[in-house]
Amino acid sequence: MTQILIEWSNGDSGALDRLIPIVYAELRRQAARYLRRERDGHTLQTTSLVHEAYVRLVDQRNVRWQNRAHFFGVAAQLMRRILVDHARSRQRAKRGGPGITLPLEEALGVAVAKSNVDLLALDEALVSLAAIDLRQSQIVELRFFSGLTIEETAEILGVSAATVKNDWNLAKAWLRREMGGSKAE
Repeated sequence: MTQILIEWSNGDSGALDRLIPIVYAELRRQAARYLRRERDGHTLQTTSLVHEAYVRLVDQRNVRWQNRAHFFGVAAQLMRRILVDHARSRQRAKRGGPGITLPLEEALGVAVAKSNVDLLALDEALVSLAAIDLRQSQIVELRFFSGLTIEETAEILGVSAATVKNDWNLAKAWLRREMGGSKAE
């Protein structure tokens, strides 16, 4: 897969045709993980999310793909953006209706006090975290949104697994504190 990604980066359009059958099932699993975390009755389906992410991936012209983990990390970022855009459009359609909520412990996969946060607030918190510590924000995206292991995340970022583990824990704690003001009544 890494070789096909490199060929695609080098402008081989046939490489994309060879890549899609290899990555499609994993993209579906990734999309399904995202949508399991969404509210009941979400209007976006797994296939729609995969197809929208695929369209955006194909438009990535200047990416120098490093490996499988890098590809799925970018796919995770794109899926997150699609879901946030979808949430924003739903909020606009409802003329300022309530945000989409989900338990923070589900959003970060950690046990925390029962509180609900909306998806837009979580996205804003991640943007704020990126301004403070870009690597921690990237780790949250790669670990949570893409489902990558600590080792895969370390490989993509070019740091040690211990650094990823420490930054992951710090990022979760920071997000818990930051999102504390987003409790739903």
